[in-house]
Amino acid sequence: MKPYDCYLFDADGTLFDTVELICTCFQYVAEKYAAKTMDRDTIIKGIGLPLKGQLITHLGADLDHEQILDDYLQYQLRIMEESISPFPQVAETLAALQAAGKKLAIVTSRRRLSLEKILESTDTGAYFDLLITPEDTSRHKPDPEPALKAMSLLGAEKSSTVFIGDACYDICSGASAGTDTVFVNWSHAERSSLPVAPTWSIDSLEELTLCLDR
Repeated sequence: MKPYDCYLFDADGTLFDTVELICTCFQYVAEKYAAKTMDRDTIIKGIGLPLKGQLITHLGADLDHEQILDDYLQYQLRIMEESISPFPQVAETLAALQAAGKKLAIVTSRRRLSLEKILESTDTGAYFDLLITPEDTSRHKPDPEPALKAMSLLGAEKSSTVFIGDACYDICSGASAGTDTVFVNWSHAERSSLPVAPTWSIDSLEELTLCLDR
């Protein structure tokens, strides 16, 4: 892998292990508002897409989705600290990239309030120059707009930027924006299932730093 000037990271499933948190919250609102139990695999397949659209798809279009969304987010905030943890080598990797003068951003479909809570609880917020959340763009991953917005605000060139993620939405967003991409092999998705091949794949975040001295 080559070194880059700018690193765009997905959050859920890439930096932070949030699968159990997300599944718990979906089951909570599905049972409360739609009297149904959601299939775990269905929930996992949607991770990386904006939350409101998933609620409409999974619970039905005739509900008060603003109320459900607010309840989901408030419930998630209540249980977040006991239900989330960074993947191995997250802090060490981010610290090494920051020390090398790299620009770091999170580009996520997670709402800003809950993302900031995760960063606070994991002591990782200080590593990032920029956060791009659904509130910042009119279109969302897999559209290229979030990645393009991050590069524009950071003054980054496409040729020196890489997008790191665990889902097809991340790889497609980065590729459509003209950046190189990294697929993390601890994803719940198989690399072979991706509609666009990533530039690289890694087994640990530490691999992002191995080229820094070259």
